[in-house]
Amino acid sequence: MTRLPLQNTEVQKTPDVAKDLDLNGRHSISIAVLTKNQDDVALINSTLRDAGHAAHCHWISSPNKLEETLSAESVELLILNCDAYKDSIRQVVKQKDRYNPEVPVIAMQQKAEESDIEAAMRAGACDLVSIGLKTRLQSVVSRELRALRVERALNSTLQSATEYKRQLRYHMESSSSSIALVQEGIFMDVNDSWLSKFKVKDKDELIGMPVMDNFESESQAAVKGALIATMAGKWQRDEKLIAKAHIDSGDAEELHLEFNRVETDEGAAVQIRIAPQLKVAEEPTKLVHDALQRDPTTLFYHRAQFLERITKRLKRKPASGTHCLVYIRPDKFGDLCNKVGIVQSEEVLSQFAEEVRKRLHPRDVAGRFEGTAIMALLERGSARDAQVWGKQLVDHINKATFEIDDKSTHLTCTVGACAASEVFANLEEFISATVDAYKLGKGAGGNASALSESADEDTKQREFDAIWVKHLKSALMDDRFRLAQLPIAGLRSDSVQMYDLLVRMIDEQGNSVLPSEFLPAAERNNLMKNIDRWMLQAAMRFCSENDADRVFVRLSKQSITDASTAPWMQQKLDEDGFDCSRLVIQLPEAEAAKHIKQTRELVRHARKLGIGFAIQHYGIDQERFQILDLLKPDYVKVDGELMHTLMTDKAMQDAVDKIVHAAKERNIKTVAERVENANAMAVLFQLGLDYMQGHYVHEPEVVLQEPKVKSNTLAGLAAARSN
Repeated sequence: MTRLPLQNTEVQKTPDVAKDLDLNGRHSISIAVLTKNQDDVALINSTLRDAGHAAHCHWISSPNKLEETLSAESVELLILNCDAYKDSIRQVVKQKDRYNPEVPVIAMQQKAEESDIEAAMRAGACDLVSIGLKTRLQSVVSRELRALRVERALNSTLQSATEYKRQLRYHMESSSSSIALVQEGIFMDVNDSWLSKFKVKDKDELIGMPVMDNFESESQAAVKGALIATMAGKWQRDEKLIAKAHIDSGDAEELHLEFNRVETDEGAAVQIRIAPQLKVAEEPTKLVHDALQRDPTTLFYHRAQFLERITKRLKRKPASGTHCLVYIRPDKFGDLCNKVGIVQSEEVLSQFAEEVRKRLHPRDVAGRFEGTAIMALLERGSARDAQVWGKQLVDHINKATFEIDDKSTHLTCTVGACAASEVFANLEEFISATVDAYKLGKGAGGNASALSESADEDTKQREFDAIWVKHLKSALMDDRFRLAQLPIAGLRSDSVQMYDLLVRMIDEQGNSVLPSEFLPAAERNNLMKNIDRWMLQAAMRFCSENDADRVFVRLSKQSITDASTAPWMQQKLDEDGFDCSRLVIQLPEAEAAKHIKQTRELVRHARKLGIGFAIQHYGIDQERFQILDLLKPDYVKVDGELMHTLMTDKAMQDAVDKIVHAAKERNIKTVAERVENANAMAVLFQLGLDYMQGHYVHEPEVVLQEPKVKSNTLAGLAAARSN
């Protein structure tokens, strides 16, 4: 038998890297071979190398050498020749255990029967192998090495976890921040700073109690959603949730909460940390000045200050959408004064104003305009959104109860809404149109939200539309439209990349024109069909140039009612060989409901091509589930106007919950529109929605920048004018 060079424990040590790697860069196995015969070592060495193991063998001929090797080397495996070694298996195991109990011992002998294997394993060996069975030796060595390394990795992980938990405990105890550990909605632990913050004397008062007991009812849905999202790995570590908490028995305090998943002895938990808030000291004179600008009953701006602010606001266009003015007034307030008294009626008005304030977005501005009337300038996507906002307020006030001392009362209100437009020569005309819209609702019996419908306004609108039509046709001819993409994020999974596609127009000077400015004119003048078709073709280009799994393209009423839309789609998609499963057409709920027959026909053709279908702006008519059965959409987009009050309005949460359940029963995916903050995301997660889109996810981003160069031929101009 050819003898291979052996590593003896008495020879000079090689550097760690050289010792651990063979010439091919593989990690070598450090093996102690216990035998009197050096030939056994060579046999084991060659057998293991044949199996792909880079063996690094130590020849141990006596128990003394074993002790030296175990103390000096990192041995991974002991192979014992029971026929050629002084000590028994049990003695070797005992000696080995003093240094490294986890190292396995494989015994060998000339012939191994079942009874011999059983006796060897009882003595502490992992297995017993017949010396002549090389393949069995290879298999047993591979198995034991794999088990050893898994065990070591597990022990390392456990040690790391133990150290992590120790550091977590130390961090909680030493941190000046208020920190709590929560598992399944129950307090597991809190630090002294948390106790001090909530004015609790002892931990025992909190441990085992529901965490929701510490928060106002209007914040509980958001807190619960954040806890669930954190456990699911869907909460961004640096994201903050704004919640109102019970502090002792005093007023609720607004807290900024951070959530982080941690591992504890009892399993995964959520660490809640109250983030410090930077408070900017305001000079007393500034505070007094601000107070003087506000009405003491409603806390909204006085009329003069309100008009001054909206005048400045209207001079600059919002980043997206449009400005809308709303005029809000309680119905039959004189009757209420007779019921509760003139003095107490101011308290009712104060509570009414507070309900209005809760429904205003951060960018909105409001003032007490006259008497009991409140006026607000909103930033919304369209005039329809302002009317929807008013409808939500009307419905909420209708259900609300106003408490005055020992009396309870109810009231209703009417809202008039009007979108800013170039048809208004000045602020006076804009306000008059808004008040006229209120009068429409009031004349219809009140308790309503109405949009402006002025004949003079229509006349001026037609004059401006004539200008817009020229711009729109020119932009279509010169290909001066751009595609903007708004990512849709998964609340449950991020496995599918989806985008909502929007349109932008570039004027002749190269400036971007917002959709709120040109789309209404396009809709009034039968040009939306052309823009819709540009969008569908741009969507196909977007998919071919990006990794989007699915894109949503909205179609207008004109495309729904035009019988040529479906054949045109089929022709274009067939020409380009486009994978239609990547496209989803979406229609507003209101338009789909008005034109149910045409919508069903269009959707039927789309499904034949493999195109998906979504209902957009869904949920204002909260019980309209029949449309889901009639149209069978793949997606339902919950109206963005429901999002703002969703965090604090339990009735709104219940309404959205019904939508989600109705969709799940029909295997329809749900998408939340216009999600703007972490609080909304938390509530949506808790309610079970599948996806979300909005500024919280990502701002709209223009993706098709370069226009195609097109020649303005006489025939082309004539064709554009004829359309």
